[in-house]
Amino acid sequence: MTKPLSEVTPNTWSFLRDAMIKPTGFREYDARWKYPEEINLPGMTALGLGLGTQMRKRGIEPVIAVGNDYRDYSLAIKNALILGLMQAGIQVKDIGPALSPMAYFAQFHLDVPAVAMVTASHNPNGWTGVKMGFERPLTHGPDEMAELRDIVLNGEGQAAPGGSYEFVEGVKEAYLDDLAGDFKMSRPLKVVCATGNGTASAFAPELFKRIGVEVVESHNELDYTFPHYNPNPEAMEMLHDMSASVKASGADLALGFDGDGDRCGVVDDEGEEIFADKVGVIMARDLSKIYPNATFVADVKSTGLFASDPELKKNGVTADYWKTGHSHMKRRVKEIGALAGFEKSGHYFLAEPVGRGYDCGMRVAVEVCKMLDRNPEQSMSDLRKALPKTWATPTMSPYCADTEKYQVLERLVQKLVAKHEAGEQLAGRAIKEVVTVNGARVILDNGSWGLVRASSNTPNLVVVCESSDSEAEMRAIFADIDAVIRTEPLVGDYDQTI
Repeated sequence: MTKPLSEVTPNTWSFLRDAMIKPTGFREYDARWKYPEEINLPGMTALGLGLGTQMRKRGIEPVIAVGNDYRDYSLAIKNALILGLMQAGIQVKDIGPALSPMAYFAQFHLDVPAVAMVTASHNPNGWTGVKMGFERPLTHGPDEMAELRDIVLNGEGQAAPGGSYEFVEGVKEAYLDDLAGDFKMSRPLKVVCATGNGTASAFAPELFKRIGVEVVESHNELDYTFPHYNPNPEAMEMLHDMSASVKASGADLALGFDGDGDRCGVVDDEGEEIFADKVGVIMARDLSKIYPNATFVADVKSTGLFASDPELKKNGVTADYWKTGHSHMKRRVKEIGALAGFEKSGHYFLAEPVGRGYDCGMRVAVEVCKMLDRNPEQSMSDLRKALPKTWATPTMSPYCADTEKYQVLERLVQKLVAKHEAGEQLAGRAIKEVVTVNGARVILDNGSWGLVRASSNTPNLVVVCESSDSEAEMRAIFADIDAVIRTEPLVGDYDQTI
């Protein structure tokens, strides 16, 4: 029986015997905990039993692909999870160390309905978690996560016969074959391959070489201590390092990947760090020439250019802004038949005929190389400069406890909506509307905007601002949004600011 965190603590007899799971680890679309402070190995076994019970409850064929990222404790976590799945009567196909998109690929390659990937994604060492799904290429959303949480925390996991274990060889090779296909670059391309010593180190350099790209290696040795920086291509530390490598090597661009390889960051030939939503607009421009009248989904943190860019309009593009989060975005892309989804965090969801609909940083990297191959006269900086100019902040994350953040956000949304309804200005401009599909996106009369929402993965709020007018206006938007945020004493310091 699962016990509350308060009844089981590390370095006790019960810690080695009883399941310990902090309830807040069950998030909107995946599960994450600090290990071993918030979950222990029996707790991970209870999670596996609960996941297997959920599969049977939903009538899912009892077969699952399971992988793990490259952290020193991930194998122990995975084995504990597998034990619980087998207790629930599930046939486990262990694909070994993997990227999250390799695990998603395994669902197709092995023709199995379910996946469980042990990863803390881009979180620092000391975190663990599971990304899981039953309906390829989708992963658990809020409803599935809530159901799983209740099964696990209420001790409703049910043992069943038929559980088995098989280690499956060759999935990594099949995944790389699928990514590369028969494509070879027809123009010379020199790429800084930045993996931050994370799991992508075992994949990205080999993939680039296979498609005929000259690789400039950047922290490509596997090392789960992450000696240089935490692999997260949304963090300025990694982007600055990628920029320095481009300038030192004269590379055509840098492509960087997070800890589990489902995100991709881009730095152009001038060392300019291109936020992923702008890369999305560049890719959407290119793809909409090949597939006119396409629909693209963008998350609410993303640039307004998906809706306003003249080139996309000329190519008949329909823009759809949706909730942030890889499960929300995957589901939306599938539901409306979009060609692709783009998320500012660096998740890209390339659907048929380009990809399979799940987020894969390696697939994005290949498609960026193909895009440059299709446009041999243009550099990455040329493609960036061709976009209408906007000024955007990085994604900023002030601290707010998991137990408080949603209530805090609800009050902030009410305050921002009230400003609009009262006819108040933001950054000296009239507020056109406040979109509340995911937090509050305050849109001004010139299309500039500021967003505040709750992080689904960490104890933070998320703040992003963009101006179509000037850097000064961008800073003014942030200052006014932050002034509202500061009315909430439970909100702490930012991880980074402008």
